Amino acid sequence: MSNRSSNTAAVPEAKSALDRFKFEIANELGVPLTDGYNGNLTSKQNGSVGGYMVKKMIEAQERQMSGTGMQAGGTSMQQGGSMMQTGAGTSM
Repeated sequence: MSNRSSNTAAVPEAKSALDRFKFEIANELGVPLTDGYNGNLTSKQNGSVGGYMVKKMIEAQERQMSGTGMQAGGTSMQQGGSMMQTGAGTSM
């Protein structure tokens, strides 16, 4: 059995952009996410942030693949799109 953490960034250069995106989504959802310890948040709150991040990244990738642009309501998907382009080393 491996002791490797699965919580490592596939593209370390994208970490700061992912963190900014995470805080933006948390703010949009009304989740009081802070820099550092967030043990006071429920699993539902944390999961909603992660789930919404994934939803927005998938929407941005679908837009990019269809050629319709990177605009999204409320979040800076231009930043999110850049993250996805940086990490897009595989094809579907």
